[in-house]
Amino acid sequence: MPFVRLWRALVLSFLAVALFTSGAFAQAVGNTDNALVEGQRTAIQKYSAEADALEKQITANADQDGKLVEIRLKLEELASELLSSAVAFRPRLSEINARLEQLGPVPPDGQSELDIVSAERQALAAEKAEINAVLGLAESLSIRVSNLINKIGLMRSELFRSVLTKRYALTDAFDGQLFDDVQAEFTGFYRTVSSWLKFVFQFKFQSVLGAAFFALIAAAVLMFGGRRVFGRVFEADPAAEDPSYLSRLSVAFWSTLLPTAALGVFLLATVFFLNYFNVLRGDIGVFLNALFIVIGIIFCVNRLANAVLAPKLPNWRLISIGSGTARLLVLLVTAMAVVLGVNYFLTVVNDAMGSPLSLTIARSFLATVIVGVLFILIGLLHYEDGVWRPWRAWLRYTAVGLGLFIIAAALLGYIGLATFVSIQVVVTGTILITAYIGFLSSRAIGAEGGFAETSVGRWLASKSSTEVTTLDQLGLVVSLAINLMIVLVFLPLILLLWGFQLGDIQTWAYRLSEGFSVGSFRFSPAGILTGIVVFAIGYFLTRWFQGWLDGSVMARGRVDAGVRNSIRTVVGYAGLALAALIAISSAGIDLSSFALIAGGLSLGIGFGLQNVVSNFVSGLILLAERPFKAGDWIVAGDVSGTVKKISVRATEIETFQRQTVILPNSQLINSAVGNWTHRNKLGRIDIKVGVAYGMDVKRAHALMLDIARNHPLVLRNPEPFVLFANFGPTALEFEIRVFLADVTNGNIVHNDLRFTILDVFDAEGIEIPSAVRAEVPKAGERWPTDDEKDEAALIEEKAREAAALAERKPARKGGRQRKPDPE
Repeated sequence: MPFVRLWRALVLSFLAVALFTSGAFAQAVGNTDNALVEGQRTAIQKYSAEADALEKQITANADQDGKLVEIRLKLEELASELLSSAVAFRPRLSEINARLEQLGPVPPDGQSELDIVSAERQALAAEKAEINAVLGLAESLSIRVSNLINKIGLMRSELFRSVLTKRYALTDAFDGQLFDDVQAEFTGFYRTVSSWLKFVFQFKFQSVLGAAFFALIAAAVLMFGGRRVFGRVFEADPAAEDPSYLSRLSVAFWSTLLPTAALGVFLLATVFFLNYFNVLRGDIGVFLNALFIVIGIIFCVNRLANAVLAPKLPNWRLISIGSGTARLLVLLVTAMAVVLGVNYFLTVVNDAMGSPLSLTIARSFLATVIVGVLFILIGLLHYEDGVWRPWRAWLRYTAVGLGLFIIAAALLGYIGLATFVSIQVVVTGTILITAYIGFLSSRAIGAEGGFAETSVGRWLASKSSTEVTTLDQLGLVVSLAINLMIVLVFLPLILLLWGFQLGDIQTWAYRLSEGFSVGSFRFSPAGILTGIVVFAIGYFLTRWFQGWLDGSVMARGRVDAGVRNSIRTVVGYAGLALAALIAISSAGIDLSSFALIAGGLSLGIGFGLQNVVSNFVSGLILLAERPFKAGDWIVAGDVSGTVKKISVRATEIETFQRQTVILPNSQLINSAVGNWTHRNKLGRIDIKVGVAYGMDVKRAHALMLDIARNHPLVLRNPEPFVLFANFGPTALEFEIRVFLADVTNGNIVHNDLRFTILDVFDAEGIEIPSAVRAEVPKAGERWPTDDEKDEAALIEEKAREAAALAERKPARKGGRQRKPDPE
């Protein structure tokens, strides 16, 4: 009994300590999570205040598209922060739900439970209710932010429509006050620029020189680097009489893109360094940015026109037109770019200086009318090919129709629409044509044998032993890279020209990087692209390391060729596996989500792919144990030849007839394989020789032994041996057994010894017997006379039998013979 009482006391003490500890722990956790709830509630209140401020900014900037885009970016950041706040509660909610399940359901009426358990359940329920309340606030605020983002989208669409459909009265713009406004505008602009130039020359002249110097260095690096990389694809060769279509496309694309990019880098670097040295002030910075944009557009349009039309190099022209027409077309297209560029620059100046609306309307009207006239002139051009021929009908009507539409829109007062169409046709058309040439160039490079015709492909073929198949694969990679570059560079430019803001592109890029969910799998295009790039880098690093290890380390160490092949193969597979794992992790793919799929596949592997797995494991065993290696002479069943390559699935063997045999590795593991050169190339060959009965046997034995010893390829140790093997039915049988340092020379030694034996035996009078053979009459000999008589008599007898048979046949009655009845 004392023992039972002691046991009860211990149990009660343990329960008391456990309940006290769990209660204290729950209280500590509750205090921690109450701090989490309060912190998130404070953060949501802060986000709500930010949303209120942004909503006020939307109302204040309802007519400014750029400001609306900035506000939308802030709202999307706010929505992302709200999502993070909601996610912060997820671990705690999981803990609360798990604990409530452990506590079990509330006992029904009439049943009691411990107070501490009831208190803990109530505390957890209260905490869960507080978290749900905070989540409700976050969800309401998130809905409000989404509504504001949608509101901004509708406001921007309305702004865009109003710009295109708004009509202006031309009579109000072209009045007597117009010239005075022009003069006042020019005077104000001149004073602004001249005052800034005076300030620069007096105080910032060295800073300006430094900014220009660094900008020139940046542009020169890109320009000369591009020349070094692309070589002859950068400029047209005047000496080329008949350049290929791929060469013309490449020159047109790269001679437009690289100089334009170099100029863009120079202009951007100039603005950056001028701002860095505090040279630019607010209004001058706006003017300079607009001027640089205009310069870049005009340069790009002119460069593309010269690249496509090539007025001075007809052989490099992409369009079949005359040189005179090409020069006029380049001039007209460049003139349109200049007119639109000047109009855009003056628009920026007018906006910055607060010019009257009449001046803006008059300037835009003149610019659009000039552009329309230039379009009509382009449509009326002809391309001479010995005779006058107009453009194709659809091209001529399109150009003339665009020109008439722009002029008509301007005359009717729709200045915004006319300006928008003019800019889109010229600038967007330039970008689309450049991109299209790039796509054609990439397609030609990716075609079979296309990359080998480029300067880079020819350089690779001359500098290394690159195969044609490898060059084609590189061409596909280069083609994909060019297409990706075109999309990443030209698509944002087109979107910006069509009224989208930089913030729109940033938003789409952010959403694209986040991806979307398909079930439990999160698909992120940016992550997938990152994984592909990481795998490609890992692949090329693995190949480079294989080549370096094989050519620099193992070759200098004079490692055996078979060992080198095994190490190179193992390193290659290990590197590719590591690159694949890193790429999958970089792509954001959780490998644990494939556990169920892997479990299902294991069953299929066990049944359907057992041969593949068997060959794979056998290949690993062959690479590890190395019962044979590359270069060994092996015999596997009916196949005998030299091992060329051992992979994880099969082994490549080249027979002595130069036939390549692919043997699965499992056959080489599960069956007997003879290796003539396993440890070394030392081997023995046997030559059977027959000596006729009655000859001097001992003399023949001595002669054969002397012949074997005198051959230069036969080893002295082990020394040759001649065996008297058997008393044959027709001859005395001997075997010459000799050892060679290189058993692969066995055929040579066989021939030499046999020829020598024939010569020596013939000189010594020793006969080598052979089996009795039937004699065949030689061609040209006549048969014996008796045979000819017998053959003639047989022919006469057969002729008599045929005549007698014909006489015994009954004569036909009537005319036609009756056919038998069908059965």
